[in-house]
Amino acid sequence: MKLFSFEKLVVWQEARHLALFIYKTTKSFPSEEKFGLVSQMRRSAVSISSNIVEGSGRHSNKDKARFTEIAYGSALELLNQAILSNDLEFVTTIDYEIIRDKIGKITAMLDGLYKSQLKN
Repeated sequence: MKLFSFEKLVVWQEARHLALFIYKTTKSFPSEEKFGLVSQMRRSAVSISSNIVEGSGRHSNKDKARFTEIAYGSALELLNQAILSNDLEFVTTIDYEIIRDKIGKITAMLDGLYKSQLKN
């Protein structure tokens, strides 16, 4: 089985694990949030890893960097949604801190990836 270049990226692996965690965490949200915060958080989380993948398929470093920027923006969007979910007591403090920590690590890696893409 062929391994694609994005599958080797630690940042993609971490973003994928974050998306899985978000899916599991949002299962316990109130049913009226199914089309609200649940949908938004899941789409933001998936968007992080998806944009890393899409960028890896581009040929120019400028294009790759643009998709890395979009992934970074999706991570910040997810952070905002996690903060709101914590404010509304939809997530436990522990889960909120896990999400925040994972986003912090991912955004740091995305920043490094972005800078390396612009150098090359």
